[in-house]
Amino acid sequence: MSKKSDEKQASGHTPSISKKAYKDTLRKLQVELVKLQRHFIRCNDKILIILEGRDASGKDGTIKRIVQHLSPRETRVVALGKPSDRDRTSWYFQRYVPYLPAAQELVLFNRSWYNRAGVERVMGFCTKAEHEEFIGSVVDFESMLVRSGVKLLKYYLDISKAEQKKRLDLRKSDPLKQWKISPIDDQALKYWKAYSAARNEMLARTYNPTAPWTLVRADDKRLARLNVIKDVLSRLHYADKDERLIRPDPRIVFAYDVSNLENGQLAK
Repeated sequence: MSKKSDEKQASGHTPSISKKAYKDTLRKLQVELVKLQRHFIRCNDKILIILEGRDASGKDGTIKRIVQHLSPRETRVVALGKPSDRDRTSWYFQRYVPYLPAAQELVLFNRSWYNRAGVERVMGFCTKAEHEEFIGSVVDFESMLVRSGVKLLKYYLDISKAEQKKRLDLRKSDPLKQWKISPIDDQALKYWKAYSAARNEMLARTYNPTAPWTLVRADDKRLARLNVIKDVLSRLHYADKDERLIRPDPRIVFAYDVSNLENGQLAK
């Protein structure tokens, strides 16, 4: 390990990883994901993974690496757009229910019903009453899913303000990332503190031991991707698991606790 890496770790920073080590580890983890898929197809499991986080926190890239070598017949990625007029007058969770996993399926939500506690809350796209109704209902809704046999994993990818600015600026200059640009991007930094407050409230008020939050320090994209995959693999049962490989780094991935909001583990 280099002197620079030692200094980063000593100062509380997460370690870095070389491109070669990242690619080698990713391939091994993707082999484990294929093992997992064979298992949940054979056992008729229903798996739902929710990825939340600020704009540019790395949800797209993480999901891409998870599904890259999985069977598309049993794997679905859900990234819903703006709600329609009909959606706005329906039961809030109704538009998400058709996308829930059936037996033998893995479904990944790139943002989810937690939009109501995040962007809708901050940007005024829902009323205070609608927000409160969501907060009061989501724990029961998710508990119902778990009781019905859905294996539900929820991740919040957290990044610093400086890293978000860097990534949003890169979107504007990279012709291959133009599809990611939205009018909301320009508001992400402007409303940084409001998004922090909404995140903190969401985590505190939707805590549920049946479907707990897992937090991810995502300033380093490579480490975030690898450790989310490791955490997923460590939480789900499948045969021939490589226990040493899938052990996540607790400096990067850790269970939500109220202390996270006070001890500097989340970007303010």
